[in-house]
Amino acid sequence: MFKQMLRNYDKSLIISVLSLCMIGLVMVYSSSYYTAMVRYGESSSYFFTRQLLFFGVSLVVFLLALLAPYKVYKKLMKIMLLFSLFLLTAVLLFGRTANNAQSWISFGSVGFQPAEFVKLGLIIYLAAIYSKKQSYLSDFVRGVLPTLVVIVTIFCLVAIQPDLGTAMLIVGTSGVMIICSGIRLKHLILLFLLAMASCTILGIFLSEEQLSRFTAAYDPFSDPQGSGYHLINSYIAIAHGGIIGQGLGGSTQKLGFLPEAHTDFISAIIAEEFGFFGIGIVISLLAYIVFRGFFIAIRCKDTFGSLLVIGICGMIGIQSIVNLGAATGLLPITGVPLPFISYGGSSLLLLMMAMGIVINISSFVNMERKKPDMIQKNSSDRSLKLVKNQNKRRAVSRLP
Repeated sequence: MFKQMLRNYDKSLIISVLSLCMIGLVMVYSSSYYTAMVRYGESSSYFFTRQLLFFGVSLVVFLLALLAPYKVYKKLMKIMLLFSLFLLTAVLLFGRTANNAQSWISFGSVGFQPAEFVKLGLIIYLAAIYSKKQSYLSDFVRGVLPTLVVIVTIFCLVAIQPDLGTAMLIVGTSGVMIICSGIRLKHLILLFLLAMASCTILGIFLSEEQLSRFTAAYDPFSDPQGSGYHLINSYIAIAHGGIIGQGLGGSTQKLGFLPEAHTDFISAIIAEEFGFFGIGIVISLLAYIVFRGFFIAIRCKDTFGSLLVIGICGMIGIQSIVNLGAATGLLPITGVPLPFISYGGSSLLLLMMAMGIVINISSFVNMERKKPDMIQKNSSDRSLKLVKNQNKRRAVSRLP
């Protein structure tokens, strides 16, 4: 079984994921060495060293998730959901505040963001529940409403940190899974109307700082030294890069002009140093992972596996759009990192584990598709062997 899985892994996905991680390591160093020197003296590789350590740990987790049968997560989904709720409650009670959000749990010098891992826990929960409820999914009260309660609860726990970007990402990913779960069209329309009404109500309770992000996205020059400062410098970086870029290390915006150059705005630094072609390669790799994932989901005969892949790849796709949209002024700045590229251990660990699950599912899909061919081949081999034995017995019977 293990050897069969090794032969059936989706090598193109593995190469795409590792390629993005390598690009991320290079760009984290390139975009952060100035900030590291300013903050930590002579240690220009501070962020790179930590990201390299995060990548090493994430690679181990990736391999473990790649080898573990994905169906085991279905049995653990209740434990994972309860643990996710526990982590979100713990971060509100004992969490560390960073960038005006109490979203970290620290153990000495090591910290992590529970909301990152909650995203995967919720995806596994929704995939397990919707695969289980296929026979009565048309019943809104029994099939859909209980999961909505869970989604809204997790959304509220993340939003009050406040981390509205991650909270909206959770809702968006859940929405993709609900659409693909097979619920009735009239229920989808009802959920869409409820979502619009909720967004309207939510807008009333947004803080002045959160509202300023919308102004900064669509009219940054109204406050160039305040709320629009990040986006204006992102524009400058992208424009400076042009078609072919300034070359690795050639960015000027990372030299204290563009804040968060190694996290939220790392895509702008890629565009400045490698131009349209460089950022195009990154977007192409991310798009390939997303579309390849949906192709695997379509081929998967197991509803749980199919929804799990859809949730994971939908999360990566939405997160990429939100990050790139913020860097180009198409969407408000939310602090959502660029998958596999931005600095951050929690995000990288989550994404590598999630992609290990996707690749594991793809290997099972490939093995299932090859079974009929193997059965036919074995049947043909047995028939050929039987004919040869019959011919051999006839030849022996003719001997004097």
